[in-house]
Amino acid sequence: MQGQSCREGAFLAPGKLYAVGPAVISTGGAVANTGIALHRLGLPVRLLGKVGSDLFGGAILEILRRHGRDLAESMIVSPGATTSYSVVINPPEVDRTFLHCPGANDTFCAADLADSHLDGCGILHFGYPPLMKRMYADGGRQLQRLLARAKRLRLTTSLDMAMPDPTSDAGRCDWPAILSRVLPQVDFFLPSLEETLQMLHWQTAASQASGDLLGKVADRLLGWGTAAVALKLGQNGLYLKTTRDERRLASCGAVPTDRSAWLGREMLAPCFRVKVAGTTGAGDCTIAGFLAALVKGFSPQRSVTAAVAVGACNVERPDASSGIISWPAVQRRIRKGWARLGIDLRLDGWRRDRRSGLWLGPTDGGESS
Repeated sequence: MQGQSCREGAFLAPGKLYAVGPAVISTGGAVANTGIALHRLGLPVRLLGKVGSDLFGGAILEILRRHGRDLAESMIVSPGATTSYSVVINPPEVDRTFLHCPGANDTFCAADLADSHLDGCGILHFGYPPLMKRMYADGGRQLQRLLARAKRLRLTTSLDMAMPDPTSDAGRCDWPAILSRVLPQVDFFLPSLEETLQMLHWQTAASQASGDLLGKVADRLLGWGTAAVALKLGQNGLYLKTTRDERRLASCGAVPTDRSAWLGREMLAPCFRVKVAGTTGAGDCTIAGFLAALVKGFSPQRSVTAAVAVGACNVERPDASSGIISWPAVQRRIRKGWARLGIDLRLDGWRRDRRSGLWLGPTDGGESS
């Protein structure tokens, strides 16, 4: 169908037949998208998720093995369970629509992550608890328990969220209470602005975001105990704000290595300019770029730049991971003067750092670089 019809609201009108392109079947979610992206960037990763013993579960394990022979080794196969799946409807010039079945993900619990899974790891990244029933039930205590164990083992922890259906059990949860319980165990909190506003019950649309709103959202989350907040802003890039508490930053595990450079920072990295083929997995791949930069010991400025660079590579392909290139290739592309997009945000009191291409917030306590 034509893009004009989509914009006028005729998309998926009842009783109509639409000619579309071929279906693309790929893995999805934080485990596959962020994990495969890190693997393609050249970092060692261990993927842990739960699938059923059905056709989709077998397909997922086979796809993971194609990316890396050992990538499926830690995956859990739950006999008789249905594998989680999503149907992503991604028409031209229209935001994606998701039809989601949680399946085996609803049974994932803290005990599924054994200490042996964490041996030799530096960062535990956990994604999408709103789509995992046991992670949000009982006030998020299973999620708190899982992350607290990782912290006791001196790992750095990061957490990504997902947008729950407002009419579902997850959508009706007291997310402020859950986040206030969980975030003291989260070093880097990496949600989108849109899902965060919904969870905080703030009656503001993400499309009406401003620098002032970003700062207020981040301050609320930092106040609940996380060390750093990185809000994904879609085409407006990635916003980062970090704690001013030296002791909290020191408790983050192995990263960041230069903690003084991360103390009291506030910045926004605009997206890089690319021809967009699809946005599936863009947020997960942005997180992969951010985590890779942390492992490499990058400054916050270079970390958010790497994050949006990897996210930009992702959207050049319609699927969730094939656009990701090697880490050295990403850095070369940045160094060659990759053009950035403008941003559609009101940033009163902010300043543009011409050298890095970043916007630095009014509370930023670091030096330009």
